[in-house]
Amino acid sequence: MTRQQQREQDVALSRRTLVQGLALGAAATIAGTGTALAQTGPAAPPTTITTPPRDFGPRGAPTTYFWDPDIIAVDPSFNDLAQPNTAIKRLYTGVLWAEGPAWSAQGRYLLWSDIPNNRQMRWSEDDGRVSVFRAPSNNSNGNSFDFQGRQLSCEHLTRRVTRYEHDGTATVLCDNYNGKKLNSPNDVVAHPDGSYWFTDPPYGGQLYEGEPDAAGGPSNAPGKLNPRIGQPAGFAPGKRELPTNCYRIDSSGRVDLVVTEEQVPDPNGLCFSPDFKKLYVVSTGKGPGDTGPGGKGEIFVFDVGSDNKLSNLKSFSDCVIDGVKCGPDGVRCDVNGNVWASSNAGRAVGYNGVTVWSPEGKLLGRIRLPEVCGNICFGGPKRNRLFMAASQSLYAVFTATQGAGPG
Repeated sequence: MTRQQQREQDVALSRRTLVQGLALGAAATIAGTGTALAQTGPAAPPTTITTPPRDFGPRGAPTTYFWDPDIIAVDPSFNDLAQPNTAIKRLYTGVLWAEGPAWSAQGRYLLWSDIPNNRQMRWSEDDGRVSVFRAPSNNSNGNSFDFQGRQLSCEHLTRRVTRYEHDGTATVLCDNYNGKKLNSPNDVVAHPDGSYWFTDPPYGGQLYEGEPDAAGGPSNAPGKLNPRIGQPAGFAPGKRELPTNCYRIDSSGRVDLVVTEEQVPDPNGLCFSPDFKKLYVVSTGKGPGDTGPGGKGEIFVFDVGSDNKLSNLKSFSDCVIDGVKCGPDGVRCDVNGNVWASSNAGRAVGYNGVTVWSPEGKLLGRIRLPEVCGNICFGGPKRNRLFMAASQSLYAVFTATQGAGPG
């Protein structure tokens, strides 16, 4: 081959490489324009969510994308729910296990539980300040606000559901069923008729999130743990007496059993549809000393009758995505009836965060977080911001929809 022929061949190869590179770049640009990041299978690499790694904190570099790279549209309709020109933000970090976020529309603050630290935290919308709101909190888990703006809390330590009145007093709404002490109320929602519905799994029966049973109880059968350590004088530990059920507290104070352990084992998060004609209940895994059937990380749905009777129990979703179990915990509905559920995928990096489902149970989209997400709620002045209590941190992102119901 002559020198001239070699030069012509090099020029042809360079042109071919340039054209191929431009074509690939154009295809990538077209695919990524105007829609949330498409679902492409399991996240890679396994040690991070985004490439390059991002800082979610308030002082972190801003995202340089029109769509946040960790907001993923599985179905095109999710683009009508996700807000394109916004980013996921970490509002606070430094708690031990974040749970129970609830929005006070009157106070314009976000309240959430730091269960192991036995306190409730508050994020103020006006200046972003975070402070301790209530301590001790009796190892509160789920929180909510009713239609009168009063705070509701599920307390592990005292095994009760409490309402905080506008004058500052606290009212115990329920601490037993038919004379038997509750297990550890987990999540609570208000109904327009003045009733409150709550779940009662056994997760508070452990040292980290409450207190184990007295010696011989299901979560302390050998009796080697001393539940009085760290508690004030006179504290009397109890023993688990009830199955894992769901209850309804009538406006008169009467307590009714509405979902049995056989129907939904280990019930956790729950929420109503916007029209209050459906009740969604999350079933999670076995708790400490749990002798029942144990949940499998699913979401169930009931029809709610005009007499408040539940019927037509159905499996809503098994929460398996790309072969990964995205264990649900807290759930909320938006005004269109879509179900937003927190996701605990454990070490399956890239699948922790939030999953979003249509009223028919179709997966619409996901929000990826670098931590396990325990619970969520909608809030903000327009109720269009999704707050996510995730392991040690609190995250938030604006959406193109609004949350249904208060709190």
